[in-house]
Amino acid sequence: MAGKLILVASLWLKDNDVAGFEEFERRAAAVMARHGGRIERAIRVDRATAPADAPFEIHVVSFPDRAAFDAYRTDPATQALAPQREAVIARTAVLFGKDAVPYG
Repeated sequence: MAGKLILVASLWLKDNDVAGFEEFERRAAAVMARHGGRIERAIRVDRATAPADAPFEIHVVSFPDRAAFDAYRTDPATQALAPQREAVIARTAVLFGKDAVPYG
């Protein structure tokens, strides 16, 4: 898949640690930015209407290309965040894609 890479990431929390999660995400976003990546949209799921097994938050993330994403993943700063990520995120599901033609 050449060109801009789009990821849709669903994230489930451990122990409802919202503050820890938000701190981790700020740090991860700073590392992403060094590789041209960014969290374009973060959607916090409405717990009152969502199924019990719904994620806590869904992110739409972009990188210029797959190489930039790979560089982010292997960056020592990203790897240094692994213990913090492990402490606050129970599960992640990621879908890779690309921009589609707008409908409207």
